[in-house]
Amino acid sequence: MMPLSMAEHGKELEIKRINGKDDTRRFLETLGFVEGSNVRIVSKMGGNLIVSVKESRIAIDKAMANRVMV
Repeated sequence: MMPLSMAEHGKELEIKRINGKDDTRRFLETLGFVEGSNVRIVSKMGGNLIVSVKESRIAIDKAMANRVMV
């Protein structure tokens, strides 16, 4: 298991766990980051990520990506 920020570009991965406080975890869940769902990194720029999750593209920063374990 590793943070999403360290994952390989373009590879489909399964979300294993969401770390952080309840508010942070709920926020990520509303964006589609749910345990068991798939996520793929579309682009990396300066530590920030554009990811594809549940057929949507979402931009998140490195701090948030570190909370998503794949």
